[in-house]
Amino acid sequence: MRAVFADANYWVALLNPKEELHPDAKRVSEELGPCRIVTSEFVLLEMLKLLAAPRLRLKGIALRLIEDMRADPNMEVVPASSALFQKACKTYGQREDKKWDAIDCSSLVIMQERDISEALTYDKHFEQMGFRALLRERAG
Repeated sequence: MRAVFADANYWVALLNPKEELHPDAKRVSEELGPCRIVTSEFVLLEMLKLLAAPRLRLKGIALRLIEDMRADPNMEVVPASSALFQKACKTYGQREDKKWDAIDCSSLVIMQERDISEALTYDKHFEQMGFRALLRERAG
């Protein structure tokens, strides 16, 4: 089964109807077809940080989404491990020419290890890494 990696900006766009990319995230989700969605605890922490603003009132919805992910057999949430952290730090240090943050680097490691070529994201860094950024391709 095809695997697709889901980044924090995808989850934020999907959960927040006021987000500019919300319609695109919904459309891409509907067009995916059968696939396994892979994300990570690092990505989910970033999502929770981005949704923490009290005015958004999305904390409960975000936490329920995480619970649902863990119960979904077509979802894989990669644990935030020391080994993944170390690999992400190594990648981060090797790419001083890029503005990739450490979470992007952890996503790169996961995608490479699982041979995933597509990401549910609008983040151009994924394209710089050699992956397809599905929200960038289908936005508009």
